[in-house]
Amino acid sequence: MNNNVNMVNARKKIAVIGAGISGISIASILNDTFDVTVFEQHSHIGGLVHCDRSEGYLYHRVGGHVFNSKNQEVLDWFWSKFDKQTEFIQAKRNAKIFYKGDFIGYPIENFLYQFEPNLVEKILQELIDINRTGTLDAMQYNNFEEFLKGNFGNTLYDLYFKPYNQKIWKTDLSTVSMQWLDGKLPMPKLLEILTSNVSRKEEASMVHASFFYPKQGGSQFIADRIAKGLAVESSKPIDDIKIAGDKKIIFGREFDEVVFTADVRKLPAILSAANGEKHFYNKDILELRSNGTSSVLCECDPNDLSWLYIPESTYKAHRIIYTGNFSPANNSLLGHRSSCTVEFSGICSYEEMTEELKALPGNLKPIAFNNEPNSYVIQDSKTRGLIQEYKDYLSTFGVHLLGRFAEWEYYNMDKAMEAAFRLQTVLINKR
Repeated sequence: MNNNVNMVNARKKIAVIGAGISGISIASILNDTFDVTVFEQHSHIGGLVHCDRSEGYLYHRVGGHVFNSKNQEVLDWFWSKFDKQTEFIQAKRNAKIFYKGDFIGYPIENFLYQFEPNLVEKILQELIDINRTGTLDAMQYNNFEEFLKGNFGNTLYDLYFKPYNQKIWKTDLSTVSMQWLDGKLPMPKLLEILTSNVSRKEEASMVHASFFYPKQGGSQFIADRIAKGLAVESSKPIDDIKIAGDKKIIFGREFDEVVFTADVRKLPAILSAANGEKHFYNKDILELRSNGTSSVLCECDPNDLSWLYIPESTYKAHRIIYTGNFSPANNSLLGHRSSCTVEFSGICSYEEMTEELKALPGNLKPIAFNNEPNSYVIQDSKTRGLIQEYKDYLSTFGVHLLGRFAEWEYYNMDKAMEAAFRLQTVLINKR
């Protein structure tokens, strides 16, 4: 890039709405080139990756966020901000499935040998029949349900994939778009499944088969470091973005571009023209579906697990995240027990969650709980087209959507960073 272009861009003022991972990532990426201000409605930054401590234990209030990526641009940028050797732990994923009181290996298709022989024979026969007829490419299936049945057979679908995914998404899987899951799904091959079950080979191809985790502070440490040096204004909920010519006015201040990372469903109500008129939007934006998350931080018996998935409908919880095993610093210095977070899809009361703990393994003792009203976004076959239409319209005014809730994409931390780099290209090239 020549210096003249860089000097022109340096004078541009950009407002970023939201200081979650998407917001602070794009702000950090752009900060050397533009004048960037981040507005955050809460008193803290981090969004869904926010952590705090309760009774000495680190509490990931929504999920258990770790880092890895297969995108070299993201890796180079991320590690330019951290010392991998001294500030992070590299851990191997040790996930299990809790099924009928036993611990089954994950992914389930690689550990069929742990089931009773009759069930194994039935599952393998279905996989052989699928192999004979051939499977489609993932995106050729009409929906998520067809993909799962077409790749794993009806028995594995009914035993694990259907109850687990319905528990998380709380929706008919036949309505879930395959576009939404592009790049997120394994494409199992019969030979690989058989080899894994015979040789007991460990899974290594998943992006988080191993991962990096901060020695101190969890994912809040990541958020705080990325945000270092940024102009972040906390406790600043946005209720009005006014478009006046080429400028966007927020809190009476003019900006050339706005990056919106908050809930896209709220944007139509706060975006207006200088004369007070509202801008165009498709009313289907207001009907986008999402689920919240409830969680309870617990003391637990020491173990070597990282995640435990709970598919059976007899349990309300869908997984346990053993964040106490991610770093010793996540546990209290006052005792000898570890910690974990039990997660539920939807909003549950403390009483419901603590009652559930009695049936789960690990002698769980509740410490703190949290309800997050908006965490899992749900797409159908029309969602991406709807969002793209809105993106195209907004971009003509210098407003850009980014992140899980603005783009309505189920981004993990690394995917949110990838999306930030894509938007950087748009903003850098914009004249």
